[in-house]
Parts: sequence; C-alpha cells; structure tokens
Amino acid sequence: MRYFALPALLFLLALPAAAAPGPKLHQTNKDWSVFSQTTDDGLMCYVRSTAKDKSPHAVDHGDVMFFVTRWKSDPKAAQPSLMVGYTMKKAPPPRARVGTTKITMFSDGTEAFIEEAADEKKLINAMRKGARLRVSAMSTRGTATAYEFSLSGITAALKKAEQLCR
Repeated sequence: MRYFALPALLFLLALPAAAAPGPKLHQTNKDWSVFSQTTDDGLMCYVRSTAKDKSPHAVDHGDVMFFVTRWKSDPKAAQPSLMVGYTMKKAPPPRARVGTTKITMFSDGTEAFIEEAADEKKLINAMRKGARLRVSAMSTRGTATAYEFSLSGITAALKKAEQLCR
C-alpha cells in the first residue's frame, strides 16, 4: 500500500493539541531532523531538511522542505517527497538530482512524490552517498524554481528513522 505522508501530516498538525499529539523530534543530524508521529495508519517516522538555496531569489517560495517518510506497518518502504509553499504545475514535472542520479517526480498541489518504488530507493541510495540534492519544479504561474538541500547528516537521520519504525 502506498501512502502520501505530507497531506496526512499537515492535516494532523492543523488539529488542536488535545485531538492528536504532534510530531515528536527525536534528534537532529547536521542538516536533517528525525521525527515520528502516530497517525490513523500507525506510527510514521520521517526525516526532514529545509532548502539551503532557493531560486529565483526574488520569488516568495514559502517553506521548502524535503522529506523521507516510512511507516511501521511497511518498514521496508521509504517515500521521498518535496513540499513547497506554492502550487506546482504537473508538467513539466519536478525533478530531483543527486550527482548523476536524476529522478522524475509528480506534483500534487504543493507536494511532489516519486511514482515507482525502485526510483524511490535509487534516490535514497544516491542521497546517502551524495553531498547535495537539487530539485527543480514549475509553479502554476510559470516560474521555474530550483532548490538545493544539503545531504550532511542524511545517513544517520535515515538510520534513526528506520530504527524507530521497525
């Protein structure tokens, strides 16, 4: 079963504190933080980083974050995703790149995901070995955007998230 973590996560964050506990920060590894949260689907664990660079600089991008999410109910699956502060066009699709590894994503409003599990694994493996993740997207206004995320700390953060959601 495939999950799309961010819509559910954002919904939970919007609920009053008494209705659902918020995400729990477990640790920060350089540029990546590790969180967990209980959802209707069980325990969800994720790592998150914010963009170090946003282009073009004169545009309001809102918060731009990259996530890798996993669930205790499916501990072998991990889902990379992008969240931006504007609505993205579906075409051209967002693209993620680490070194020579390039992965096409699909946009769903303010979020972007990877369709195939094999491509998710390919990107995560490249992230573990790389120094920078670059993601490009197109806003519905026609603005070409690009983001750079540091991968410093990603391996330790992913290991912690894996431990939490075993």
